[in-house]
Amino acid sequence: MADHSMYHALGQGEHLDPNDPNRTSQPAPPQFQPPVAQHPYQQGYGYGYGSTSGSPAPQGQQYYGNPPPHPGAASQPAPPNFAPPQDGGLASQMAGMSLGDGQHSARRKKKDRHVFHAVEAPAGSSQAYNGIPPSGTPATAFLNADPSLQPGGQFVGQPLSPNQFPAAVNAPFNPAYPATPAEFAARGGPIDQGQAPAFVPASGGGQVSPDDIPSVPVSRDVPQQYYLANVYPTFERHVPPPATVSFVAYDQGNSSPKFTRLTMNSIPANNEGLNSTGLPLGLVLQPLARLQPGEMEVPLLDFGDVGPPRCRRCRAYINPFMMFRSGGSKFVCNLCTYPNDTPSEYFCATTPQGVRVDRDQRPELTRGTVEFTVPKEYWTKEPTGIHWLFAIDVTQEAYNKGFLEAFCEGILAALYAPEGGDELDENGEPKRRIPPGAKVGFVTYDKDIHFYNCNPALEQAQMMIMPDIEDPFVPLSDGLFVDPYESKAVITSLLARLPTLFADIKNPEPTLLPTLISCLAAMETTGGKIVCSLSALPTWGPNRLFMRDDGKYSGGEIDKKLFSTEHPAWKKTAEKMVAAGIGIDFFLAAPSGGYLDIATIGHVASTTGGETFYYPNFVAGRDNAKLSLEIKHTVTRETGYQALMKVRCSNGLQISAYHGNFIQHTFGADLEIGVIDADKAVGVTFGYDGKLDSKLDAHFQSALLYTTASGERRVRCCNVIASVSDNPRECMKFVDQDAVYTIIAKDAASKLASTSTTLKDIRLGLTEKTIDILAGYRKNFSSQSHPPGQLVMPEKLKEFSMYMLGLIKSRAFKGGNETSDRRVHEMRMIRSIGAPELSLYLYPRMIPIHNLNPDDGFPDEQTGYLKVPPAVRVSFNRVEAGGVYLVDNGQQCLLWFHSQTSPNLLADLFGEGKDSLSSLDPYSSSLPVLQTHLNAQVRNIIEFLKTMRGSKALTIQLARQGIDGAEYEFARMLIEDRNNEAQSYVDWLVHIHKGVQLEVS
Repeated sequence: MADHSMYHALGQGEHLDPNDPNRTSQPAPPQFQPPVAQHPYQQGYGYGYGSTSGSPAPQGQQYYGNPPPHPGAASQPAPPNFAPPQDGGLASQMAGMSLGDGQHSARRKKKDRHVFHAVEAPAGSSQAYNGIPPSGTPATAFLNADPSLQPGGQFVGQPLSPNQFPAAVNAPFNPAYPATPAEFAARGGPIDQGQAPAFVPASGGGQVSPDDIPSVPVSRDVPQQYYLANVYPTFERHVPPPATVSFVAYDQGNSSPKFTRLTMNSIPANNEGLNSTGLPLGLVLQPLARLQPGEMEVPLLDFGDVGPPRCRRCRAYINPFMMFRSGGSKFVCNLCTYPNDTPSEYFCATTPQGVRVDRDQRPELTRGTVEFTVPKEYWTKEPTGIHWLFAIDVTQEAYNKGFLEAFCEGILAALYAPEGGDELDENGEPKRRIPPGAKVGFVTYDKDIHFYNCNPALEQAQMMIMPDIEDPFVPLSDGLFVDPYESKAVITSLLARLPTLFADIKNPEPTLLPTLISCLAAMETTGGKIVCSLSALPTWGPNRLFMRDDGKYSGGEIDKKLFSTEHPAWKKTAEKMVAAGIGIDFFLAAPSGGYLDIATIGHVASTTGGETFYYPNFVAGRDNAKLSLEIKHTVTRETGYQALMKVRCSNGLQISAYHGNFIQHTFGADLEIGVIDADKAVGVTFGYDGKLDSKLDAHFQSALLYTTASGERRVRCCNVIASVSDNPRECMKFVDQDAVYTIIAKDAASKLASTSTTLKDIRLGLTEKTIDILAGYRKNFSSQSHPPGQLVMPEKLKEFSMYMLGLIKSRAFKGGNETSDRRVHEMRMIRSIGAPELSLYLYPRMIPIHNLNPDDGFPDEQTGYLKVPPAVRVSFNRVEAGGVYLVDNGQQCLLWFHSQTSPNLLADLFGEGKDSLSSLDPYSSSLPVLQTHLNAQVRNIIEFLKTMRGSKALTIQLARQGIDGAEYEFARMLIEDRNNEAQSYVDWLVHIHKGVQLEVS
């Protein structure tokens, strides 16, 4: 059973892959279970992740770290003398189905417009199974036992006898689920099970057991095991891996899911079909996403002064799906079908099949994501290396809190490798953290603004004070921006001296907007990025801000005005920055959790494409490491500036909305982005302006025109293809649930920010959306007649309800008391992050570290990857007495200790003498490096988690039961429980089910 696709984890169903050439089977009705061979990923996990090798496979569910619930909650095991049925059993199973001949008429197609790759969309439908269990079926309590253990006419697992299904050709039979032409063509490979929806008995027979409902940790861990050993080919597998899974993508002409995720990889042909699914049709774009080791770099292509070939009508860039006709002298646009003349310098002969002879030598015709260097007509101004300007708050509050010192140390750590560090390039020089051509400058501010001349010829930096904050200007022409490596000595001494320089000048009130205006003036000609620290409400000077939020909300609901800025001057400055190609990142440390008006200040960051790093309770000893790592990440991640973005789609579709951090002056215009980096994503939703042709594919292309940090003007193109189906039921097999909830979340965040919708309306809307999708599936696509007491979830949307509950519980949308700063911060964050970061934010990863196997946290001999123990469900009833858990939601990472944690475990983790919870340092942000086995395991696991996140750094914070305040944060993260003013997972599913029943009836 080496093939991952045969394995169903906890009734999760495998990732159906209708384009898998090896697929032969049809879906199995989930009925009864003979024993099935052990799956390789189950062996030897000590977490109840299955039994150890050699013992028979468990029947029904595997329990994660908990004893099974009382018998009857899950399926009952088969009787002891029960043998897998042989031929007679096959006949008896088929007795429930009508027999006839399985011939198909192939579809007749128009001239094929698939380029080179023949990708056949699955067609046809699965007939309803009449629900009569074959004879000899042991009764199960619910239809939700582990489908990997349930044949029902088709066997999953090793073929048990040679004359199994598929039946011999001459035996006339009429399968319960006719194969589609694509499936029929792919017969003869190993058996692969079809769509198995999840069933949750949501009413009737007693209490719903939490083990019966779909588990997010399993839906992540099982594919993760598969992708440690296999690559993801972007054309053969039509549904991407879950967003949090680390995988290596092999670009075959369709863009990698790291850059682009479509909500549906097979699209209904018309609007009615889309409405019947309830799903949004959208695309999540993260154009500069990081690649993993082992993935091919994005190819960079230079077409000289003529620029890349483009369609004359719709201006789409050349891509693998454009067809060459007339011997190569014409190319037909795949988006608008216009036949263009091939430019003479790009001409190449074609083979009789219409494929260019040089196709394989041309990355733009074989790869889904490419970059073009562009000529002068694409420039708005002369591109230069990116300019970084650090604007540092030096008020009394920043000094007292240690924020000023931490920020200066963070900048030093970001620009220069530590002394004696191992980061050297080929010539033995210290490795540059920022590319050649990039420059840095420094400004500090309290109630005046101070500029620094860091010219390398000077012994130390010169400070120039600009007191005129009514009409700010830039007091020095050169020396403000310098190469950080030429001026290393000057910059190092300046940053070391700054905290002491302002120790005695105690100005309590900062003036922020005039500082931003003068920074804008300094960078107007070049564009670039500002990194600004702030630790008090800017209450000084023109356009100062006031205490708008006093924490008292009449009517219990927070005032919508607090979610946006009313201030015209701040809005105008943000727009000017975008026009000049400038973006800004803020590092905000609230004075003991006080009000900072992030709605106004963060507006500048979110409009320009930047980001806000918020420390609601900054403590110098504990948060320095996090701050330092985040500044380093900001400076070193891939960053482009002066960006324009445009998304194009096939005829018959049109763009209905964009969601993200940008300015769009009129609908249909390009998105203008001051800066864009590897962690930013944009959501795009589409509508229909006609009917799509199901014989052709739907195509999408995004183009991002930007200047790189090293000063090159480029276009990054991502091309995505989706099949079109007249039968929306087929489309349900190709849904990408990560993209679906990402689009829904971005849409909700945009609504909250820009319309009059209240928080309560947003939460109701999210609940209704969930009900619509599940009810649409039940009404229109569910093949079997299920008893009304069952909640039926589509195969590809099993965990969707859990993520939606996580969204309703997030700080941005939850009910109850939450300061406007935190709400606005998280709302804007949801609007700008990609699917991997959002997935973790909505459902944290919880790893028990008190019962690790000896080989967990060390590289696996076979794959060379780190063995990470399986995560457990985030619910307090999964927490064991004396347990220690690592909980990470991508924004912060808590190390939670039960009050009865073993002293030996603490000594192993933290060293001699640290054998009680009270002896630990509450401000520690990392583990000490010790020679103990457990310490090495946990440090390795933390290092591994650092590679799987967005822009926020991973440092640990201790949460000791009954001691630390962070325990409240831990309780908030257990989102399967009843908390955050919302229901527990089980109650939520029951609530959703009632809604679905009302809709269906």
